[in-house]
Amino acid sequence: MDDRLLDRHDEALGLFTDRVHAVRADQWGAPTPCSAWSVRDLVNHLTSEQLWVPPLVSEGRSMAEVGDAFDGDVLGDDPVAAWDRAASGARAAFAERGAAERMVELSYGSTRAGAYCSQMVLDAVVHTWDLSRGIGVDERLPRPLVDFALEEVEPYADSLSASGMFDPPLAPPPGAGAQTRLLAMLGRGG
Repeated sequence: MDDRLLDRHDEALGLFTDRVHAVRADQWGAPTPCSAWSVRDLVNHLTSEQLWVPPLVSEGRSMAEVGDAFDGDVLGDDPVAAWDRAASGARAAFAERGAAERMVELSYGSTRAGAYCSQMVLDAVVHTWDLSRGIGVDERLPRPLVDFALEEVEPYADSLSASGMFDPPLAPPPGAGAQTRLLAMLGRGG
């Protein structure tokens, strides 16, 4: 995998990790901009996504073979430790020699692991904003990550709301910065 992609992946996971470590004990049930998810639900979602990476990328397993192993609550009694373990496993899998060129089977079909990693960066960046808002900390995202996420999502942003996983895009205000444009594409006001 090229160093730029691995760097962005590492930075995105690091940023989300910082936010997970900032969650106070009384905030796990707090709402997030993802209307159906509390802070815990959001962290659980991203933790589950990271848990999928080693079986798909390192082991070459299909989603059907993995089955429902990562459904439900993957955080257990220590959400922070569960996140840390999952993020470490995902980092290691994507960093393996030749990982970028491997094909992985995702819900929408076969794709290169490098493209899968790019999508995971986007998801971590956007959900960092969601988590930041949910726990009331600084919502500003690093410009290199925002630029990377914009580059990733722009080609297919218009089709995301049809998936049911994203709200319809919003019109950003005139002269909006990169972060505001990114969030608007994904149906978030910010």
